[in-house]
Amino acid sequence: MSNPSGDGLEIRILGPLTLMRGDASATPTAPKPRSVLALLLLQANQTVPVTALIQELWGHEPPASALTTLQTYVLHLRKLFGAALSVATSVVAKSVLVTVPGGYAFLGATDDFDLHRYQQLAAEGRQALAAGQNAAAAELLLKAQYLWRGPALSDVRAGPLLQPQIKRLEESRLTTIEQGIEAQLRLGRHQEVLSDLAGMMAEHRLHENLHAQFMVALHRSGRRQEALRVFQQLRHTMTEELGLEPSKRLHLLQQAILADDPVLEVAPRTDGLVQLLDQLGVR
Repeated sequence: MSNPSGDGLEIRILGPLTLMRGDASATPTAPKPRSVLALLLLQANQTVPVTALIQELWGHEPPASALTTLQTYVLHLRKLFGAALSVATSVVAKSVLVTVPGGYAFLGATDDFDLHRYQQLAAEGRQALAAGQNAAAAELLLKAQYLWRGPALSDVRAGPLLQPQIKRLEESRLTTIEQGIEAQLRLGRHQEVLSDLAGMMAEHRLHENLHAQFMVALHRSGRRQEALRVFQQLRHTMTEELGLEPSKRLHLLQQAILADDPVLEVAPRTDGLVQLLDQLGVR
């Protein structure tokens, strides 16, 4: 993030909320200022209306003093940023955390902001995967994953506006992990992804695509019986908890493993191979 002092704030929200410049912290400790900052960062370079900030902090029944209290929180944040950046609070108000018609905006967060870097890497990784550039996709998607240090904003008290935004981030993270595993499987790195997939099964007990990827990785590693047990465990969990069978895609994958179908092995991409693997949902 550019600023008058020439150095920027290192901003981290993919995990605990952290703003640092060198050894100087600009992270507020009180819960409500942290929530204000989190909402501003999630919509960096955009206007966050005062009404949205008040709703996040107090819901639909804010106190009469809500606006004044919010202004106090914003001033507190500006003082923190000013101290960390070694500039006056008035400078921060003009170039970092600015007042705009109807609200506030946090300006200038770019490569020093882990969310922006993650979104850039994930988008480039998806494009590479779609183009069949599997090695590049695997590298980009892994770099995107490594930016995460735990659940997003894990130490922030999330209200009605923060909660859905954090949920979307976590869903994006899971998609990025899936796509990274797909790229690895395309490259024949099935043994490398086994431990990651095994760890995710407990957390995502009903996630069909992760189970499909795990089944393929186990099958390619010579562990067919374990691959089939993964299917049976998923089927048991789904029928017990949801009253549903796994999808047709999972049943087709089970049948392919039972038949030791060579299409499940790593092989050069051909039209027939791609068509069948697309049907199974794994490549």
